[in-house]
Amino acid sequence: MIHGTHNAEEDLRNNDVWVYINEEFFRRADAKISVFDSGYLVGDGVWEGIRLHHGKLVFIEDHLKRLWQAAKATGIKLPFSKTELIAKIEETIFRNEMKDGVHIRVMITRGIKKTPSQDPRLTISGPNLVIIAEYKKASTSSKDLGVRLFTSSIRRGSPDYLDPKLNCHSKLHEVQALIQAIEAGADEALMLDINGFVSTCNATNFLSK
Repeated sequence: MIHGTHNAEEDLRNNDVWVYINEEFFRRADAKISVFDSGYLVGDGVWEGIRLHHGKLVFIEDHLKRLWQAAKATGIKLPFSKTELIAKIEETIFRNEMKDGVHIRVMITRGIKKTPSQDPRLTISGPNLVIIAEYKKASTSSKDLGVRLFTSSIRRGSPDYLDPKLNCHSKLHEVQALIQAIEAGADEALMLDINGFVSTCNATNFLSK
């Protein structure tokens, strides 16, 4: 197994989980979405990662507040309420008979495009909603080994061109930063802001004492 900040203990139950896609459930191997989806074409979408701990959706109100803010900032009109989305998440959890040690990725894209394009006016469907719930217990080996950081030359975005508060599908610059780190023999990239100050890591928060 590769060593990195997102390492999780292997759990065979994940091989056959039910995935929610627009009011339907599909087994993992059958969960698919159109190649004309705006998230695939241009990274036009937002997401949240939520933990299920002892039957509770941790910080769910904070996650949904940020998701609604991101949708508003990107002009994606959500066709459901926060209460309705929670119900869809809980339905996914129930379908998978999950109670603890679960990570849930909620992804919303603008929808299906008429043709590959950035123009939101060429979207011919409502937003696509995907919910993936997996058993994810952090790898103890990663905790014991720690991670090696590499300061990347790829800068973290600022609010005036890609607000870092947005959990958006456009993560290419973080991927570029991580590739630099991997090529340098590290596990995670430390990213600076446009002024050269420490911002965060490519996929995790950076905190100092």
